[in-house]
Amino acid sequence: MTFWTAHIRASSAPVLVREGFSWGAFFLGPLWLAMHRAWIPAALALACGILIVVLLPPGVAAVTMAALAIVLGLSGQDCRRWSMDHRGFMLTQVIAARSEPEALGVLLARRPDLVGSFLPPGAIR
Repeated sequence: MTFWTAHIRASSAPVLVREGFSWGAFFLGPLWLAMHRAWIPAALALACGILIVVLLPPGVAAVTMAALAIVLGLSGQDCRRWSMDHRGFMLTQVIAARSEPEALGVLLARRPDLVGSFLPPGAIR
């Protein structure tokens, strides 16, 4: 079972963010953060990576970059939530579900008022 947080903003579809380690943030780092519009964390991660490469000797830089990748993997989803909070999204629900579509179904069952905000009438029966 996976935990998801549901974030809503007026006139926008709800966004579900999975809890836990992010392989995308681990492998892609600042690019993954930027793809999820977490601009400030992406810029900070990129700046850290550049400083590590420029200031540290190669062996130490490799180990430190690996540590940075692990930190980004562990905190990537939290950086995404923080960024969404600053863009006006509000955390509304914490949902336990096996997949994102199932989590969306649970959210819409709990909050039927959201159905009309982003889905066409009759899309859910």
